[in-house]
Amino acid sequence: MATWGLIVEMTVGTGERKHIEASVLAHVEGTREEALAELGEWIGRHTPEHPRSPKRSRIFRTADGYLLVVDGAWQSFSSRFTVAELVKDSAAPPPEPESTPVPTPEDAAPPPAAPPADAAVAPSGPTVDRYADGVPVKPAWLGRTDLP
Repeated sequence: MATWGLIVEMTVGTGERKHIEASVLAHVEGTREEALAELGEWIGRHTPEHPRSPKRSRIFRTADGYLLVVDGAWQSFSSRFTVAELVKDSAAPPPEPESTPVPTPEDAAPPPAAPPADAAVAPSGPTVDRYADGVPVKPAWLGRTDLP
C-alpha cells in the first residue's frame, strides 16, 4: 500500500519578500484516487494567509491536485495542492517488529543459578547522609585535596 503526501505550496509574504513555502498537510495510506479525494476536502478547509481582503477566489483542478488563486485588492496569491507518493522519509518511525510467538512455560529458559556460597561480596561504600530529596548533605568534592 502506498503512502501519499498531501502537500501545499503557498505564497507568503508581500512585496519584495513574497515567496513560496511548501508544507505537508497529511499522509494518506491507500490509492492515489483516495489521496486526491482527501486533498479535495483540505481545499474546502484551507484559508490562505494572504490576501487579507480577498476579492475573488478560484480553484483549478490539475493532473496532480488543485491550484487555488485568490485575488486581493492589489495582487494575486496562489496555493498549489499536490498529491505525491512518499518515496523516502528520514524521520519515519522504525518498522514494527514482526510478531514473535509467545514462549510457553515449557520453552522458557531455566532461572539463572544462584551465586555460590563462597563468592565474594562486593564491598559497600560508606553511607552518605542525604536530605529527603536524595541530595547528599556534604558534597563529594568537599575536602578533596587533589582539586585546585
